[in-house]
Amino acid sequence: MGRHTLEGNPSIAVDLRRSAQARRLSLRVSRLDGRVTLTMPARTPDREAFAFLRAQEDWLRGHLAQLSPVVRAAVGGAMLLRGQEVPIRHADVPRLQIKQDAIWVPNGAKLNGAALQAALKVLARDALAAASDAYAAQLGVTYTRLTIRDTRSRWGSCSSAGALMYAWRLILAPPAVLDYVAAHEVAHLREMNHAPAFWAVVAGLCPDYEIHRVWLRENGDQLHRIQFDD
Repeated sequence: MGRHTLEGNPSIAVDLRRSAQARRLSLRVSRLDGRVTLTMPARTPDREAFAFLRAQEDWLRGHLAQLSPVVRAAVGGAMLLRGQEVPIRHADVPRLQIKQDAIWVPNGAKLNGAALQAALKVLARDALAAASDAYAAQLGVTYTRLTIRDTRSRWGSCSSAGALMYAWRLILAPPAVLDYVAAHEVAHLREMNHAPAFWAVVAGLCPDYEIHRVWLRENGDQLHRIQFDD
């Protein structure tokens, strides 16, 4: 049995199983531990199996999401911010405030989930723009625009026209992880591929990038478990 990683936001580890008895490709998600297994007939080419897996991605992510516990942001609770769990508390403040040690909500008020998301998106854009600008200056390249979205399939992207896109939930991850994603996407302004030359550019910008890449692979799902319902 081998293993394949379905890239995305977050990535999914898929166990590969060839079976002489299997007559068709099948995908199974364990309800006990969330383990994903792709069973393949003995003679099925890998490329066909991986194409089937990609075609089933929405179904697969939907099932995995059902298995993941949801964290609802609310006063009295806590949530991840810059890689640290911070409490959400009432305080004598005129409006919602996001600080390093806590998220403060006006006394007697419910947490406004939409307002919190909007504030987090501003923080994310500021942090990602600063990191992108710094890395672009190092490489002597420029990007055309920067957008922030709530994507599940990827943490960032770079178009052939030089447009950068990032997932705003990166502000919930450790700052070094956010910086790595910025380095990764800015590196595409030099190398629009994932060849060795590209990874050499990433390493030049972020020497310990592999540590942060692994963090996203192993912990990225935590960032999507946080919901902001009012």
